[in-house]
Amino acid sequence: MEETNKSVVDDCFTSAMALTDSGVLHVPTRYILPPSQRPMLGSSIGSDTITLPVIDLSLLHDPLLRPCVIHEIEMACKGFGFFQIINHGISSSVVKDALDAATRFFDLPVDEKMLLGSDNVHTPVRYGTSFNHSKDKVHYWREFIKHYSHPLSKWIDLWPSNPPCYKEKVGKYAEATHVLHKQLIEAISESLGLEKNYLQEEIEEDSQVMAVNCYPACPEPEIALGMPPHSDFGSLTILLQSSEGLQIMDCNKNWVCVPYIEGALIVQLGDQIEVMSNGIYKSVVHRVTVNKDYKRLSFASLHSLPLHKKISPALELVNENKPAAYGEFSFNDFLDYISSNDITQQRFIDTLKKNNL
Repeated sequence: MEETNKSVVDDCFTSAMALTDSGVLHVPTRYILPPSQRPMLGSSIGSDTITLPVIDLSLLHDPLLRPCVIHEIEMACKGFGFFQIINHGISSSVVKDALDAATRFFDLPVDEKMLLGSDNVHTPVRYGTSFNHSKDKVHYWREFIKHYSHPLSKWIDLWPSNPPCYKEKVGKYAEATHVLHKQLIEAISESLGLEKNYLQEEIEEDSQVMAVNCYPACPEPEIALGMPPHSDFGSLTILLQSSEGLQIMDCNKNWVCVPYIEGALIVQLGDQIEVMSNGIYKSVVHRVTVNKDYKRLSFASLHSLPLHKKISPALELVNENKPAAYGEFSFNDFLDYISSNDITQQRFIDTLKKNNL
């Protein structure tokens, strides 16, 4: 009887939580990566020699210190497309409440979560596992709930009603990250030599998608991943993680583990910033590993221009010596792309690059 139950769980929607809870000892075939794509767990490649940037964001508010912080951000964006921030203004209680609400959601029975299940990437509230469940050759050891989050009043009624605390607790975190995003975009614009209000209008009307992820304990973490290598489509991703698991690719194509820092948030540049900066800054390629002993939660607040708003290289950053290196694109273009393509085979931004890059 036990084997029958495990088989039924194995054949369900790809609920990694259900597989873990059922006590499976091996990763089902659909989650097994080709040998060349498997993580080198336990390897310290790059991690002993590379110091990842940590920036005190509160210093942006000091007119005397702001230029120094802007320079730190410039160096981080050029070197990694990534940095961690401390003293960012989001209270620890708001963070704790959001993680608590996420834990309660993922602990719900599969049938309850599946009420929000969808393969349509345009759906404003969606529960699932893979980028494109029907097309992905390998599935990933995670569950997610994704929902549009700005303006909050427009979308929150569509969010999960169970657990009852979810809308309030995650809503407060979503609003706080939207405010933080505005500060970060202004600082990044300044670091490129643009006016800090360069994207002000777009920020006010921007799209914010909150991707809440759960990476359950995995019996064979050396042959599976929580998420494959990819870059994010938007302007910035602000990431909250409950433990280590995120890895970024450095300039030497090595995978670098991102340390867990209590109270810190992670900022990752997306494809829209790479295009706007005309390639001065690059979106960061990253992936998520899984762990044998514990589950990991993360909140990825994905910020982008409004759905149909096109972004192209800033005119101030284009000249005879540095012609426009990318075509324009919108968030909607990205969604159309991932609806019909496997992003592990080709990054979306590679389709935008011109021959002069």
